[in-house]
Amino acid sequence: MPWTTPDLCDANADVSVVEPLFRSFGDRPAFHGRIVTVRCHEDNSRVRELAGTDGHGKVMVVDGGGSLRRALLGDLIAANAVEHGWEGLLIHGCVRDVEAIATLPLGVLALAAIPLRTERRGLGEVDVGVHFAGVGFVPGHWLYADGSGVIVAGRDLLL
Repeated sequence: MPWTTPDLCDANADVSVVEPLFRSFGDRPAFHGRIVTVRCHEDNSRVRELAGTDGHGKVMVVDGGGSLRRALLGDLIAANAVEHGWEGLLIHGCVRDVEAIATLPLGVLALAAIPLRTERRGLGEVDVGVHFAGVGFVPGHWLYADGSGVIVAGRDLLL
């Protein structure tokens, strides 16, 4: 890997560092890409829809309000994200099917795991600014994640 988040922080004083709240669940420990946001609460309808769209070079940032009551990502949606080229997901909420997700070539960071799925009611917003873990996530900005943490920048730091 030609980059690490510590090196990117050292070279770019203007990055935002996400509070260390997240556990890694995917088989890709490091990932980066342009941010696409979803704001939803215990309803993963929009996550499911986005996972079925072109995700090459993109990271889905899901603001689930920090809810630990329902999983916003499971194995089927994660597999669909892989099929459509998503680099990874950062979820301010829970995941499920962790054994299956751990085998997928996808970066997945979330607060915790829980076996309960959401009720899909078609709720949620896409491409809106969200704020959690001490950082504002803006659609089109860039996210970098590895074992040392998660950072956000307003530009591609690897150019």
